[in-house]
Amino acid sequence: MTQALVNGRILLDDGFRDGLAVLIEGARISAIVAAADPRVRNADTVDLQNHHLVPGFIDAQVNGGGGVLFNNTPTVDGIAAIARAHRRFGTTGLLPTLISDDVDTMRQAVAATRDAIAQGVPGVLGIHLEGPYLAPERKGTHDASVFRVPDADEVALATSLDNGVTLLTLAPERVPAGTIRALVARGAIVAAGHTAGSYDEVRAGLDAGIRGFTHLYNAMSPLQGRDPGAVGAALEDRESWCGIIVDGVHVHAASLRVALAAKRRGKLFLVTDAMPPVGSDSPDYVLYGETITARDGVVRNAAGALAGSALDMATAVRNTVQLLGLPLAEAARMAALYPAQFLGIDDRVGRIASGLAADLALLDDDLQVRATWIAGQRA
Repeated sequence: MTQALVNGRILLDDGFRDGLAVLIEGARISAIVAAADPRVRNADTVDLQNHHLVPGFIDAQVNGGGGVLFNNTPTVDGIAAIARAHRRFGTTGLLPTLISDDVDTMRQAVAATRDAIAQGVPGVLGIHLEGPYLAPERKGTHDASVFRVPDADEVALATSLDNGVTLLTLAPERVPAGTIRALVARGAIVAAGHTAGSYDEVRAGLDAGIRGFTHLYNAMSPLQGRDPGAVGAALEDRESWCGIIVDGVHVHAASLRVALAAKRRGKLFLVTDAMPPVGSDSPDYVLYGETITARDGVVRNAAGALAGSALDMATAVRNTVQLLGLPLAEAARMAALYPAQFLGIDDRVGRIASGLAADLALLDDDLQVRATWIAGQRA
């Protein structure tokens, strides 16, 4: 039966609108109509209680959640647990993210993602391989002992997911331009991250097909007056996208406002870089054999390096409004439309529009999540 979502403030392309109904048939939005439209009376109505209906959030960097780390549990059940944990925070689409690991674990992770998508695990859009083609000087919490340069066989493995998006983060100074072009030619979206590259090296990577930057400012060569570094290349380039972690810890709010001023609208999008404590009662998890504890919402390893985050997307949206001073409509686009555009899937998700997937999140006035829909199914 047709669902009609009524009595809400609905985020459309031109902003929030009142007095409308969103009609859902099956997995898709069939129409957006006036609340008085006769089709609404014949539908199964859902009262949104004047809350904000926004596109479901899309997170391109999710290492874990619900007590599960993807590296430790590269299985369909592990992916399902991660996606389930993040859904309660408005995330209706995500890329389970494997941080640098050995070839066997990569193979398991790609296979599990393929199976999760084939089995219809809600919210799984593809995979993010964050490494292992990274720079030791900017390793963060990654294990540099597994860093390497991909050969032809590994290029084939890294791009072998055939039913979803593949995002691959690498250090452009560590990977030949021809290899970057090969990854792109095989369908991967390539981002620069964990890079010590100079401006010229990163610029060469962009020319070879790099599409964006992973967690801007973090684990990359900084912008300086005579040495623009990776950050300078990212901020200068008009076409590339940048993921940002808005948790008040990874990047100072002033630096994020500088990025907002430098980049074209739509080129910054929110990510969480979330670890297992998100959606879990336990603050502890094991990474590379080390037990790590989230304290006061901050996740660091024994060496003091940030080890992902305890951030969820709903909190990232709230922080974007409160710390960066952006209106809710724009913060929601940074959590939905802009990552969908970066991933090349905005023809099916990321907006509330007729014909697109009924992936939605309902936020109250405090920007807490009251409900989500994935493919028209409410939770």
